[in-house]
Amino acid sequence: MGQEFFINSQALEDKVSALLPSQGGRGAGFDLSASTQIIPIIDLTESAEGANVRQDLQTAFSFNSVTSFSVTNATTNIIVNTGYFRVFGSFNNRSSTSADFSTQKFVLTDGATSKDLLRFRNFATPQPVTRQTPFDFIVFLSAGDILQVIVENTGSLTFMEGVTRQIATIDGTLVDPT
Repeated sequence: MGQEFFINSQALEDKVSALLPSQGGRGAGFDLSASTQIIPIIDLTESAEGANVRQDLQTAFSFNSVTSFSVTNATTNIIVNTGYFRVFGSFNNRSSTSADFSTQKFVLTDGATSKDLLRFRNFATPQPVTRQTPFDFIVFLSAGDILQVIVENTGSLTFMEGVTRQIATIDGTLVDPT
């Protein structure tokens, strides 16, 4: 049998009230306690805080929370803010001659150094070819970082289209869709 101790701490009681708004600060007359006995715990923190949206649903796209992009034969900055972002879309290419080729890529840059994050290449073929390649990934940008899309082509109809959506701030606070 474990020993039980009562804890009288205004700071802890205030934290319980803040973390459990469903209690509305009610509960006067009970004390916090500690025990040396091992007791299984069920974490109801998210429900108690009112955050009942599953994490996978929290990353959903919505009309007000996405920014669209479409890039053809150019370099375009698609994200310049800090935080965690979901990037979703597809690379699309239609080559019509054996001289057509293209390169499409996502590049992380800090203004001085660039790193290829994801690259697609379409090589020349003797027959007309249409390709569509989907992408869906999450990227983190710190202060000064930029995510770019670079599309280079010769003769082919090549473009990268998609959307970005911030899913968390730089400190990891989730951003719900609006």
